[in-house]
Amino acid sequence: MRYKSIVVQPYDKDFSEIKLPLRERLESIFYLPIVWKMPKKMPTSAYNPERNQFLGSYFLRDLLSEKGTGDIVLGIVPYDLYEPDLNFVFGVASPYTKTAVISTYRLHNSFYGLPEEYSVFLDRTTKEAVHEIGHTLGLGHCPNPECVMHFSNSIYDTDRKSYYFCPVCYEKVKRELGIK
Repeated sequence: MRYKSIVVQPYDKDFSEIKLPLRERLESIFYLPIVWKMPKKMPTSAYNPERNQFLGSYFLRDLLSEKGTGDIVLGIVPYDLYEPDLNFVFGVASPYTKTAVISTYRLHNSFYGLPEEYSVFLDRTTKEAVHEIGHTLGLGHCPNPECVMHFSNSIYDTDRKSYYFCPVCYEKVKRELGIK
């Protein structure tokens, strides 16, 4: 098998409230063990004080230090991320380095002035994690609005889609992972 595990690297907090269910969901989709690391400090050099956000692509390099042979590494941060020319991003990934990062900042109902709902937060976090891991496996955005690989321009797009791949995208995932 080409891949041996998905390493989850939290930043600044342990995300204990979602650790177990997210691990179970990722294992059931990708058929790889999930290695959940201890939190590491946010890299101050990724912070842009003019935007009050962190540069998402910075984490793709930072996460290389957590990567072993055959690993996919997913960072999770509690702060807002951006990319140049974009107001914000839910996440960013590289199929070349097999690293990705997601932000939970805009996945909380409270960001939108609504009461917190654990199940909504967990589903949103799962969708973004699966989506970015999909990108590390070489998948692009899918035109199917219910597929996890559909582009999310807003939280409404995220809420509309599933945290599963459509059949076409999942065939690509299975082929890349060597799943029969």
